[in-house]
Amino acid sequence: MLKVHHLNQSRSQRILWALEELGLPYQLIHYQREKNMLAPASLKKVHPLGKSPVLEDDDLIIAESGAILEYLQETYDTNSQLKPQERELRQQYRFWLHYAEGSLMPLLLMKLVFTSLGKPPVPFGVRTIGKMLGQGIQKAWLNKQIETHARFIESQLAVKPWFAGEQLSMADIQMSFPIFALLSRGGITDLPHTQSWKKRVEMRPAWQRAIEQGGPFDLPGA
Repeated sequence: MLKVHHLNQSRSQRILWALEELGLPYQLIHYQREKNMLAPASLKKVHPLGKSPVLEDDDLIIAESGAILEYLQETYDTNSQLKPQERELRQQYRFWLHYAEGSLMPLLLMKLVFTSLGKPPVPFGVRTIGKMLGQGIQKAWLNKQIETHARFIESQLAVKPWFAGEQLSMADIQMSFPIFALLSRGGITDLPHTQSWKKRVEMRPAWQRAIEQGGPFDLPGA
Protein backbone atom coordinates (compact mmCIF):
# COMPACT_ATOMS: atom_id res chain seq x y z
CA MET A 1 0.00 0.00 0.00
CA LEU A 2 1.08 3.56 -0.66
CA LYS A 3 2.40 5.41 2.39
CA VAL A 4 2.34 9.18 2.75
CA HIS A 5 4.56 10.91 5.29
CA HIS A 6 2.41 13.94 6.02
CA LEU A 7 3.40 17.10 7.88
CA ASN A 8 0.57 19.29 9.12
CA GLN A 9 0.00 22.59 7.28
CA SER A 10 2.40 21.67 4.51
CA ARG A 11 2.75 20.85 0.84
CA SER A 12 1.87 17.24 1.57
CA GLN A 13 -1.80 18.26 1.60
CA ARG A 14 -1.50 18.22 -2.19
CA ILE A 15 -0.55 14.54 -2.19
CA LEU A 16 -3.55 13.58 -0.06
CA TRP A 17 -5.82 15.50 -2.41
CA ALA A 18 -4.37 13.74 -5.46
CA LEU A 19 -4.77 10.33 -3.86
CA GLU A 20 -8.37 11.08 -2.95
CA GLU A 21 -9.13 12.29 -6.49
CA LEU A 22 -7.69 9.04 -7.86
CA GLY A 23 -9.51 6.94 -5.27
CA LEU A 24 -6.31 5.19 -4.19
CA PRO A 25 -5.94 3.55 -0.78
CA TYR A 26 -3.02 4.80 1.29
CA GLN A 27 -1.55 4.74 4.76
CA LEU A 28 -1.09 8.15 6.35
CA ILE A 29 1.82 8.73 8.73
CA HIS A 30 1.39 12.01 10.62
CA TYR A 31 4.11 14.43 11.72
CA GLN A 32 3.64 17.67 13.63
CA ARG A 33 5.69 20.82 13.21
CA GLU A 34 7.98 21.89 16.03
CA LYS A 35 7.44 25.18 17.87
CA ASN A 36 9.77 26.84 15.38
CA MET A 37 7.45 25.59 12.60
CA LEU A 38 10.14 23.29 11.19
CA ALA A 39 9.57 19.62 10.47
CA PRO A 40 10.58 17.17 13.22
CA ALA A 41 13.95 15.46 12.98
CA SER A 42 12.20 12.09 12.69
CA LEU A 43 11.42 12.83 9.04
CA LYS A 44 15.13 12.48 8.26
CA LYS A 45 14.76 8.78 8.95
CA VAL A 46 12.48 8.64 5.92
CA HIS A 47 14.44 10.93 3.59
CA PRO A 48 17.79 12.67 4.17
CA LEU A 49 16.31 16.14 3.61
CA GLY A 50 13.81 15.66 6.42
CA LYS A 51 11.02 17.30 4.44
CA SER A 52 7.41 16.42 3.69
CA PRO A 53 5.78 15.09 1.59
CA VAL A 54 7.45 11.76 1.05
CA LEU A 55 5.65 8.92 -0.73
CA GLU A 56 6.55 5.26 -0.31
CA ASP A 57 5.44 2.77 -2.93
CA ASP A 58 6.94 -0.63 -2.15
CA ASP A 59 10.70 -0.08 -2.48
CA LEU A 60 10.41 3.42 -3.96
CA ILE A 61 10.82 6.50 -1.77
CA ILE A 62 9.84 9.68 -3.60
CA ALA A 63 10.24 13.24 -2.34
CA GLU A 64 9.16 16.60 -3.80
CA SER A 65 5.50 17.35 -4.47
CA GLY A 66 5.84 17.76 -8.22
CA ALA A 67 7.77 14.51 -8.61
CA ILE A 68 5.22 12.66 -6.49
CA LEU A 69 2.26 14.04 -8.42
CA GLU A 70 3.84 13.15 -11.75
CA TYR A 71 4.59 9.65 -10.47
CA LEU A 72 1.02 9.15 -9.30
CA GLN A 73 -0.37 10.36 -12.61
CA GLU A 74 1.95 8.24 -14.73
CA THR A 75 1.57 5.12 -12.58
CA TYR A 76 -2.01 5.11 -11.34
CA ASP A 77 -4.04 7.56 -13.45
CA THR A 78 -4.72 5.01 -16.18
CA ASN A 79 -7.66 6.96 -17.61
CA SER A 80 -5.76 10.28 -17.70
CA GLN A 81 -8.28 11.73 -15.30
CA LEU A 82 -5.80 14.32 -14.06
CA LYS A 83 -3.79 15.08 -17.21
CA PRO A 84 -5.16 16.69 -20.38
CA GLN A 85 -4.55 14.98 -23.71
CA GLU A 86 -4.67 17.92 -26.13
CA ARG A 87 -1.22 19.20 -27.11
CA GLU A 88 -1.81 22.83 -26.12
CA LEU A 89 -3.38 21.89 -22.79
CA ARG A 90 -0.56 19.46 -22.03
CA GLN A 91 1.89 22.33 -22.41
CA GLN A 92 -0.15 24.45 -20.02
CA TYR A 93 -0.27 21.50 -17.63
CA ARG A 94 3.52 21.13 -17.75
CA PHE A 95 4.05 24.87 -17.28
CA TRP A 96 1.95 25.14 -14.11
CA LEU A 97 3.46 21.99 -12.61
CA HIS A 98 6.89 23.64 -12.74
CA TYR A 99 5.80 27.25 -12.21
CA ALA A 100 4.26 26.55 -8.80
CA GLU A 101 7.55 25.85 -7.04
CA GLY A 102 9.98 27.29 -9.57
CA SER A 103 8.60 30.83 -9.85
CA LEU A 104 5.72 31.57 -7.48
CA MET A 105 6.55 29.82 -4.24
CA PRO A 106 10.05 31.34 -3.78
CA LEU A 107 8.51 34.82 -3.83
CA LEU A 108 5.86 33.86 -1.28
CA LEU A 109 8.50 32.31 0.96
CA MET A 110 10.52 35.53 0.78
CA LYS A 111 7.35 37.44 1.68
CA LEU A 112 6.91 35.28 4.77
CA VAL A 113 10.56 35.66 5.80
CA PHE A 114 10.78 39.43 5.31
CA THR A 115 7.45 39.99 7.07
CA SER A 116 8.72 37.97 10.03
CA LEU A 117 12.00 39.84 10.57
CA GLY A 118 10.46 42.02 13.26
CA LYS A 119 8.99 39.11 15.22
CA PRO A 120 10.24 36.21 17.35
CA PRO A 121 12.38 34.14 17.01
CA VAL A 122 14.40 37.10 15.67
CA PRO A 123 16.40 38.38 18.71
CA PHE A 124 14.69 41.28 20.43
CA GLY A 125 17.59 43.66 19.95
CA VAL A 126 17.50 43.48 16.16
CA ARG A 127 13.76 43.26 15.55
CA THR A 128 13.35 46.96 14.82
CA ILE A 129 16.14 46.93 12.25
CA GLY A 130 14.84 43.63 10.87
CA LYS A 131 11.34 45.02 10.48
CA MET A 132 12.63 48.10 8.66
CA LEU A 133 14.79 45.97 6.38
CA GLY A 134 11.94 43.58 5.61
CA GLN A 135 9.49 46.36 4.87
CA GLY A 136 12.02 48.16 2.68
CA ILE A 137 12.75 45.13 0.52
CA GLN A 138 9.06 44.36 0.14
CA LYS A 139 8.19 47.90 -0.86
CA ALA A 140 11.12 48.36 -3.24
CA TRP A 141 10.98 45.02 -5.04
CA LEU A 142 9.15 42.02 -3.65
CA ASN A 143 5.57 43.30 -3.56
CA LYS A 144 5.83 44.37 -7.21
CA GLN A 145 7.02 40.92 -8.21
CA ILE A 146 4.17 39.20 -6.36
CA GLU A 147 1.66 41.62 -7.90
CA THR A 148 2.90 40.73 -11.39
CA HIS A 149 2.50 37.01 -10.74
CA ALA A 150 -0.91 37.44 -9.09
CA ARG A 151 -2.25 39.38 -12.07
CA PHE A 152 -0.82 36.79 -14.47
CA ILE A 153 -2.58 33.97 -12.62
CA GLU A 154 -5.80 35.98 -12.47
CA SER A 155 -5.71 36.56 -16.23
CA GLN A 156 -5.28 32.83 -16.88
CA LEU A 157 -8.16 31.83 -14.62
CA ALA A 158 -10.38 34.48 -16.21
CA VAL A 159 -10.59 32.43 -19.41
CA LYS A 160 -10.80 28.88 -18.05
CA PRO A 161 -11.92 27.39 -14.74
CA TRP A 162 -8.82 25.25 -14.15
CA PHE A 163 -5.15 25.77 -14.86
CA ALA A 164 -5.03 23.32 -17.76
CA GLY A 165 -8.45 23.75 -19.29
CA GLU A 166 -12.00 22.79 -18.41
CA GLN A 167 -11.09 19.91 -16.10
CA LEU A 168 -9.16 19.61 -12.87
CA SER A 169 -5.64 18.29 -13.37
CA MET A 170 -2.47 17.66 -11.39
CA ALA A 171 -1.52 21.21 -12.36
CA ASP A 172 -4.30 22.51 -10.10
CA ILE A 173 -3.24 20.21 -7.31
CA GLN A 174 0.36 21.43 -7.59
CA MET A 175 -0.77 25.06 -7.67
CA SER A 176 -3.02 24.73 -4.64
CA PHE A 177 -0.38 25.38 -1.97
CA PRO A 178 1.05 28.57 -3.52
CA ILE A 179 -2.41 29.88 -4.42
CA PHE A 180 -3.64 29.44 -0.86
CA ALA A 181 -0.46 31.14 0.36
CA LEU A 182 -0.84 33.96 -2.18
CA LEU A 183 -4.40 34.71 -1.10
CA SER A 184 -3.44 34.57 2.56
CA ARG A 185 -0.08 36.34 2.58
CA GLY A 186 0.38 38.07 -0.75
CA GLY A 187 -1.37 41.30 0.17
CA ILE A 188 -3.04 41.47 -3.28
CA THR A 189 -6.68 42.47 -3.56
CA ASP A 190 -9.22 42.14 -6.37
CA LEU A 191 -8.51 38.58 -7.50
CA PRO A 192 -12.07 37.34 -8.12
CA HIS A 193 -11.18 34.55 -10.55
CA THR A 194 -8.44 33.23 -8.28
CA GLN A 195 -10.84 33.34 -5.33
CA SER A 196 -13.43 31.47 -7.40
CA TRP A 197 -10.84 28.81 -8.25
CA LYS A 198 -10.11 28.39 -4.53
CA LYS A 199 -13.83 27.95 -3.81
CA ARG A 200 -14.12 25.31 -6.53
CA VAL A 201 -11.22 23.44 -4.97
CA GLU A 202 -12.75 23.56 -1.49
CA MET A 203 -16.07 22.27 -2.80
CA ARG A 204 -14.57 19.10 -4.27
CA PRO A 205 -15.39 15.99 -2.21
CA ALA A 206 -11.83 14.71 -2.67
CA TRP A 207 -10.42 17.92 -1.20
CA GLN A 208 -12.76 17.65 1.75
CA ARG A 209 -11.76 14.02 2.34
CA ALA A 210 -8.11 15.03 2.19
CA ILE A 211 -8.74 17.67 4.88
CA GLU A 212 -10.46 15.07 7.04
CA GLN A 213 -7.44 12.78 6.70
CA GLY A 214 -4.63 15.32 6.96
CA GLY A 215 -6.10 17.90 9.31
CA PRO A 216 -6.97 21.59 8.87
CA PHE A 217 -5.26 23.42 6.04
CA ASP A 218 -5.21 27.12 6.82
CA LEU A 219 -2.19 29.21 5.91
CA PRO A 220 -2.40 32.27 8.18
CA GLY A 221 -1.05 35.60 7.09
CA ALA A 222 2.52 36.33 8.04
